[in-house]
Amino acid sequence: MDAIFDATIQVLLAEGLQRLTTIRVAARAGVSVGTLYQYFPQKQALLFAVLQRHLERVVRAIEDATASAHNACLSTMVKGVVAAFVKAKTENLDESRALYAVALELDSRGYVREVEARNRAALEAMLKTASDAHFDDISTTIFMFRGQLESLCLGYLEREARPKCSAN
Repeated sequence: MDAIFDATIQVLLAEGLQRLTTIRVAARAGVSVGTLYQYFPQKQALLFAVLQRHLERVVRAIEDATASAHNACLSTMVKGVVAAFVKAKTENLDESRALYAVALELDSRGYVREVEARNRAALEAMLKTASDAHFDDISTTIFMFRGQLESLCLGYLEREARPKCSAN
């Protein structure tokens, strides 16, 4: 599966989303198209699985960071979560960029909502244990914190994905 997922990312990066085919992915992964179809009956199923693997890594990083920061001071909590999020999103920057485009193309809203709910739950559990802070409206606090994380990351991915212009 990892070979198929890695090949999918490689084809996305080399050929783009519009030119990605299961035949190209199978060839890059060194498997038969029949083997690929055994697991993924169409291109969208494959792309969703690759996106899901990526988002799972990100949400696990957030969950681990929040769990390890329970009972810490707020600044330690924030630093730990931000560091974990940035590392998870930029560890394989090309993959993040490629899958950002995939997420926009696929109807992945249901799964993304599940991931967001897990992130909110982990953040809430952590923030409730802050040794030096209390939140009257923890839902709004989490909404704003997540919004800042995501907008900065998306801005970076979008900015870096644009073609570079040279000055003449």
